[in-house]
Amino acid sequence: MHKPLISKSRIGVASAAGLALLMMFLVFELPGQASSNGAGVRSVKAGMVLIKGGVFTMGGVGPRSRGDELPPHKVEVKSFYLDRHEVTNEEFGLFVEATGYKTTAEKFIDWESMKQSLPQGARKPPEEMLQPGSIVFAGGKLSDDSVTEGGKCKTRGEWWQWSAGADWRHPGGHGTSIKGRGDHPVVQVSFADAVAYANWAGKRLPTEAEWEYAARGGADGKVYCWGDSASDSDKLANANIWQGRFPLQNTVVDGFKETAPVGSFKANGYGLYDMAGNVWEWCQDFYRSSTYLERLRQSDSSKPIVSPKGPASGYDRRHPGQNNVRVVRGGSYLCHESYCESYRPSGRMSCPEDTSMPHIGFRCALDLEPEPTGEKDSGSKEEDSQVK
Repeated sequence: MHKPLISKSRIGVASAAGLALLMMFLVFELPGQASSNGAGVRSVKAGMVLIKGGVFTMGGVGPRSRGDELPPHKVEVKSFYLDRHEVTNEEFGLFVEATGYKTTAEKFIDWESMKQSLPQGARKPPEEMLQPGSIVFAGGKLSDDSVTEGGKCKTRGEWWQWSAGADWRHPGGHGTSIKGRGDHPVVQVSFADAVAYANWAGKRLPTEAEWEYAARGGADGKVYCWGDSASDSDKLANANIWQGRFPLQNTVVDGFKETAPVGSFKANGYGLYDMAGNVWEWCQDFYRSSTYLERLRQSDSSKPIVSPKGPASGYDRRHPGQNNVRVVRGGSYLCHESYCESYRPSGRMSCPEDTSMPHIGFRCALDLEPEPTGEKDSGSKEEDSQVK
């Protein structure tokens, strides 16, 4: 039904990496930056789109907006490059092969380190939950009476479970594989894993403001990346999301039960793929539900806010005891309007930076090269990659 952007290919010797953590419990020490860089593999700008800067209205549009998307406010974004599609298993595999990198999910969990970020008195998890592994989706295992007639799950989060051995090569746990999925977005990668890849590639992660500006594709003030239409046909054409009764039954009308090959759905106005659905994408910014409100309180409301970077630390009451909560954007193949319609460009979600999940991936950004000053180089060159 949908034509992938790139041809399918098998993963090479060592492929992409992913990381995982059990929801709300597991905390790792962040790995150091991976050895740099991967620029020699191909041109850094290959596969990227130049997003010309401008002013847009950042924040929720219409009644579907949630509290953390409000209030809407004017933001100015400088020009930058953004990957045309999410980083794939094949691309991440090149990084792993070149560096020997191990993702968060592939490492044993140190309880002594983990409990420092948990509420006081938290009990040590069973040993099997301290093994390398990650969170996987288990909605199909729920009973029919766990969902209301209106299609809402009676207890949010019941569809997640910890799985030892789940990682980027085995996104659904033991018995699953990415064989034949080289052109699918890499998942089961933590924020640290995404940053390590970006550094190796000579790039960086986009800010939340950059991400939303790019996702809108020039269509400011619209509910979705493709406009305001909420018809099933428009959603099927533009986003890999859940069809059916979440989380029990996925009718797979769009042909994809889980991730889809990058570029399988329509590009937005800037030629970017999968800015709605498929997988959530890590952003640089820390998450706080009050970010926009605080931003306006500290700014001159008559002028656009230039290149906002987000708060100095993160917090979300859904992740108690953790201040390393980052923003993820774009929604995923698990999004359904009965509980989550975050495939809207303004939709915001949070995730602890040491956590990986089967529906979270990323794409990279790149700063423009500095404008020439007109003066000849004096000879003392000081390199600045601008990768943060």
